[in-house]
Amino acid sequence: MVSVVVASEETPREAAVSCVDPLGDPFLRTRFVPPARPGTFLRRERLARHLDQASATPLTMVNGSAGAGKTLLVAEWAAQLSQPVAWLTLDRVVQGPGVFWAHLLQALRTAGVPLPVEIGSLADANRVDHTPTRLAAELGSRDRPVVVVLDEYDRVTAPEISQQLDFVLRHAGPGLRLILVTRTEPLLPLHRYRTAGEMTEIRGAELAFTPEETVALLELHGLDLSVEAAGTLVDRTGGWAAGLRLCALAARQSPDPELYLKEFEAGHSTIADFLLAEVLKRQASRTQDLLLRVSVLDRFCADLVNALTGRGDAEPILAGLHRENAFVEHLGHGWYRLHPLFREILRAHLRERCPGLEPELHRRAARWLRHSGSLAEMLAHGAAAGDREFTSRALVEDLAIGQLFTGLRADELDELFADGEPGPTSPATDLVRAARDLSRYDLDRGLAHLRHAGEHSAADACEPTAARLSRALLEALAARLAGCPDRAEQAAEAARELLREIPSHLLDRHPELPALLLTHLGSTRLWAGRLTEARAALTTAARSPGGAATALPRKESLEHLALIDHLDGWPGRAERKVAAAMTESERFGLPQPAGPELGRLVLAAVAVDREDLGRARALLDQLSDPASRDPVAAAVRSIVAARLFLARGRTHAALAAADPALSTDVASPWARSHAALIASAVHLAEGRPDAAAEVLEPVAGEQPACAVGAARARLAAGDRRAALRLLDAVPARGTAGPAVTVRATLVRAQAAHAAGDVATARRLVARTLVEARREKLRRPFLEAGPWIGPLLATAPLRGLAAGWLVPGPAPDGDPSPSATEPAPVLVEQLSGRERDVLRRLAQMMSTEDIAADLFVSVNTVKTHLKSAYRKLSVSRRGDAVRRARELRLL
Repeated sequence: MVSVVVASEETPREAAVSCVDPLGDPFLRTRFVPPARPGTFLRRERLARHLDQASATPLTMVNGSAGAGKTLLVAEWAAQLSQPVAWLTLDRVVQGPGVFWAHLLQALRTAGVPLPVEIGSLADANRVDHTPTRLAAELGSRDRPVVVVLDEYDRVTAPEISQQLDFVLRHAGPGLRLILVTRTEPLLPLHRYRTAGEMTEIRGAELAFTPEETVALLELHGLDLSVEAAGTLVDRTGGWAAGLRLCALAARQSPDPELYLKEFEAGHSTIADFLLAEVLKRQASRTQDLLLRVSVLDRFCADLVNALTGRGDAEPILAGLHRENAFVEHLGHGWYRLHPLFREILRAHLRERCPGLEPELHRRAARWLRHSGSLAEMLAHGAAAGDREFTSRALVEDLAIGQLFTGLRADELDELFADGEPGPTSPATDLVRAARDLSRYDLDRGLAHLRHAGEHSAADACEPTAARLSRALLEALAARLAGCPDRAEQAAEAARELLREIPSHLLDRHPELPALLLTHLGSTRLWAGRLTEARAALTTAARSPGGAATALPRKESLEHLALIDHLDGWPGRAERKVAAAMTESERFGLPQPAGPELGRLVLAAVAVDREDLGRARALLDQLSDPASRDPVAAAVRSIVAARLFLARGRTHAALAAADPALSTDVASPWARSHAALIASAVHLAEGRPDAAAEVLEPVAGEQPACAVGAARARLAAGDRRAALRLLDAVPARGTAGPAVTVRATLVRAQAAHAAGDVATARRLVARTLVEARREKLRRPFLEAGPWIGPLLATAPLRGLAAGWLVPGPAPDGDPSPSATEPAPVLVEQLSGRERDVLRRLAQMMSTEDIAADLFVSVNTVKTHLKSAYRKLSVSRRGDAVRRARELRLL
């Protein structure tokens, strides 16, 4: 049997085993340590028996509020088991499926559970995609029971993690028992387990102390109270474990503890406010001062506390507070934390007693944390202190400025500069302000701050290498946004030289720097039409190591590579790269930065080629930043919107949309070529073939697609020979993909048909049907003109077109597209709960019936439906079910 225990309440930690921390987190080892039960812990037999009896069901959930005693209950129960216990405390770092499973594997190995190397490891959190499947198989094959404790599981926000836990629970067989201890309902299909009788629940009412248990708890604190008086105290505290413990600690300091307990009244404040104030007031003045100051910290050690107090006595005071169970919890290795409720009240007291001290405490903490190498915590405290100069200088000198573009540190910097006041300027603050503005694609503001930073550096002959490298990175981004390839190449070359001067140990901590640099360089080369060079830089960036640190640069590089595939005429390749790009950021649960959504734009372009105009429109409407300052994304959006208008016969709107009115240093050849293609198509649609040919003449040699468009225009103008000459320049194989070659072959077929060579025309059309069918390219046939209709109606061609281009079943023996082609790619994957709702929708269940069946509210069902409609690019129930079946989700 394998038991997986998921807990959510914070408790003291014993010493942890030593392990490598590839994420640079000084608190890593404490995540794998079970909580220590204090001497005043009361074992409650009724709850322990309930947990023992729960072994009959695969799923048990212990759900209660903070301070209800959940974690200590589970920890004490687990300590009595004979099998090894793997413990993992979840926090804000352990987010995203990859990081979660990597930590869980480390917890199992720390507990001595042997696992195959190929199943994954903590050192490479971005390569555990198949861990749930492999782990379920591995655990299901074991005879020796294992207990896995996941502490603070309610901190998990990624639905994928709960879906994967459900998968492991269902596929590990009878050897797995999952016990969830949480403050909130987990995102599991609980209704299914309840209906099947496979779930045991322990909730808040059962966790509450009884009067008899309260008497026993008070005895452990050296206090004597009758059951009757204890019943009154239980009524006043609601049997809340933390409240009773607080009350006991306060009573021990009272001259008459029994009278204190009998006459206790919470008064106008909450129980926690009143009792925490009582606990604090009875401490020595030096201890009170220490507690108030550490209330600004999430976690702390003696040295950090001494930095805040300016004294050297933190170690004995902290040890004493821990021994006295005064809500100071030991995490192991000399690190402590306050009970969350205690910390909240202490901070309120700090603000009342010492107004204005809190920023200074954050400032001291930031300085200490920087020297200890804890960048994330340093940024948080620097921002809380409002110390822009120190925090900016630390970001620049520690080469951490690139993390503003990777989704890891944006919130802290937003807080640092939230008030918008200019404040004092320095090279560091100018660089950080520039980074903040450029991360939001605000080119004008970013350039202004970059200029100020450059002026400072010109006056400083000894400017640090880190500052010069940071400025080079930002100049590369600014050049990208300005559409200036020469400036981007210069900045990239300067950055490459500077990277050689950076110590390798520091550079290893920041893999995002070369990844970002290559992404900016590749994007600028793409804009300039240097697609081969762009592909080289972007491919290197997409292969960058570094896990979460490089996830967003990898995503952006893959999206640019998808655009190159689309421009070359390979829609299937483009679609697959977009899917891979979306996986990169979703794997780590990183927030999406402001700016272009190139992947959606590429998918919209592919949808137009496939004549899925509703999907293309929905993808464009989903863009969060339709007026992006990124020139590549802005140009693609204009082209896709224009092609969509053109496909719907709105020629004037197409012409207006084709011009994005970008202000860039260099015009993009492919953007200019595609705008000319749209203008030519408009002229053809309105009966002006000569004008259509003329508009493409300057760009006919720039891209194969332009040569094909020019040939089509020449043929429409009656110049068959000129059309064929243009087509001869289009390579039949090589970089040109089916979206180009299908159109080229159709123009040849039209030329043969116009010359009376119907047999050749049929043969060429048959070739295009076979090639286009694999990619579902419908648009080229609709653009071809009326001549192709009669040909498609003939027997041989009708069979090739049936079922995907024209109505009708595919002929016998001819596999249907659904049998040979991959399913369409979703822009965003549906969550497990959204799929549950869709399945019931397909069964014609009403919203109310679905809510009842899933044990959720009607509003929750409506929220899931709205999200599913958005992801499926539909607006009605029937369309959602139809689309889900097309995608093989049902």
